[in-house]
Amino acid sequence: MLKNLIEKKLCHCWHLIQQLSGDSAYAQYLQHHADFHTSSLDAPATLSRKEFYKYWQEQKWTGVKRCC
Repeated sequence: MLKNLIEKKLCHCWHLIQQLSGDSAYAQYLQHHADFHTSSLDAPATLSRKEFYKYWQEQKWTGVKRCC
């Protein structure tokens, strides 16, 4: 019982680390694409992991990213 509780807590911590670091971004993108874009006729093609991270980094670092 204690082992199961520890495993659940570790899984929860690992999931939180993935969320904060951005490691789960591609999985979230795939889920979003499947939920919202596969049913339409003109749906965009799913990006590969490499294409997704390249696009993600370009969006993150292109343009002015400061408050002043």
